[in-house]
Amino acid sequence: MTGTPGIGRLATSGTFTLDGGTWDVDNNVWLVGDEREVVVIDAAHDAAAIAAAVGDRRLKAIVCTHAHNDHVNAAGELSDATGAPILLHPDDEVLWAMVYGADRAFDPLRDGQVIEVAGTGLRVLHTPGHAPGAVCLYAPDLGTVFSGDTLFSGGPGATGRSYSSFDTIIGSIRDRLLVLPPETVVRTGHGDETSIGAEAPDLEKWIARGH
Repeated sequence: MTGTPGIGRLATSGTFTLDGGTWDVDNNVWLVGDEREVVVIDAAHDAAAIAAAVGDRRLKAIVCTHAHNDHVNAAGELSDATGAPILLHPDDEVLWAMVYGADRAFDPLRDGQVIEVAGTGLRVLHTPGHAPGAVCLYAPDLGTVFSGDTLFSGGPGATGRSYSSFDTIIGSIRDRLLVLPPETVVRTGHGDETSIGAEAPDLEKWIARGH
């Protein structure tokens, strides 16, 4: 596990399955907090490894940036082990049900909600496109945004599968993310981090490439 003060990153590996296909993926699991309490963002693949990274800290919440299986498939086990609630935007209920069925509940996230942990606020930004209920979590005190699969180094998240839309994700990035300070670090669901300032100049290229 690696990280900067207040932010830890754990890399986990598994598979992503949708529309009849399965792909090997490496995921970033983010932990935000201090020595007393922590929030996990995207509990992917390995609940035991995530629990070990949490350690003896209080796990306040398991926040899902969206409900593709590779971002939520360890959330249930981690919640059962710790008692922490699972938070997800309700527009992703259809994707959630693909993993957990209709019987496993989650607590709904809403746009503008602020999740408090260790004196830091994570503001929920609803950014549909990669998935209907996709969200990013903006932490101005930490100078970062956790983008899930909405924005990566080099462009927007994939929109070629069910429940996704290229035009919608471009609108989300333009209106919700590129308005953040350019120095804001973008911590992604897969791969390397980037910054708002590094990605903003390429918006028109993404639009041209997508149509």
